[in-house]
This record gives sequence, C-alpha cells and structure tokens, in this order.
Amino acid sequence: MTVNEYNQTVNQISDHLYRFVLKSIRDTHKAEDIVQDSYEKLWKNVENVNAEKVKSYLFTTAYHTMIDRIRKEKRSSFSEDLSLKEQGHENNYSDLKEILDEAINRLPELQRMVLLLRDYEGYSYKEIGEMARLSESQVKVYIYRARVFLKKYIGRMEVVI
Repeated sequence: MTVNEYNQTVNQISDHLYRFVLKSIRDTHKAEDIVQDSYEKLWKNVENVNAEKVKSYLFTTAYHTMIDRIRKEKRSSFSEDLSLKEQGHENNYSDLKEILDEAINRLPELQRMVLLLRDYEGYSYKEIGEMARLSESQVKVYIYRARVFLKKYIGRMEVVI
C-alpha cells in the first residue's frame, strides 16, 4: 500500500469507521481514540496490508481495539456489574429510538457488531465475514439471534408506540 492509497483510505473510510465505533461504545472521545489507534496500526503495518483489503483490515482492527478497551475498563472498574440478561421491555416509552438503542446495548459484542455493520452501515454478509473473520453463515446466525433478541426485548409495537 502506498502513501497516496493510505491518504485516500483515510478520506474515504474514516467517517464510516467512526460511526461504527461510536454506535458501539457511545462515547465520542473514546471513538475518536479508537479510530486514531486503528489508523496508527495501519500506518505501522502499511507495507503488509493489501490496498484492496484495507477496509476489512481497518474495521477488524477497530473492532478488536474497541473490545480490548472495553475489557480493560471492565477489569479496572470494580463498582459496576453489568448483566446482559434478556428482559422484556415493561415501561411504556414513546421514544422508539431510545428503546432500540437500549436493546442494542444489551446485545453481546459480536452480535452487536454484525448487526450494526449490516443494518446501520449496509455491508454485505460476505464483507462482514471478512471484517469479523467469520463465515457468511456465522454472520447470518449472529444477525438472526440479535434480531430475535431485539424483537423479544422491544415486545409488541403497539405497547411501544
């Protein structure tokens, strides 16, 4: 990969990469740091990365960096115990986006990542598989499970609206 290809990648992919990370962790400063770290890792490995695979490389790197930070924060935080139990939505909210965001945050990391890449970013199953190092069928299973969880969590639309 050349310097021009690197610069072109920064211009083309940065926004998508930032939105993906931000949607997953909901902290602008951490998202910016993770994107910055991902591009730094790409720069350090620029000679070994194929220009055609740079998008997959960046999303995979960002995902793994994000997971590492989340794990590190969980280890350092003794006061919080996050439970990802499947619960039905009992409150009557009128803000569907708020409910959907809460439900997405309760998904396991891998399910959240593939769901966001597919439904929010519009990537194909094959592209997601390359980014997450999964087969297409595994991607489809994770997306299906995530959607089933969201459906159970949100419940009937009449209650929400």
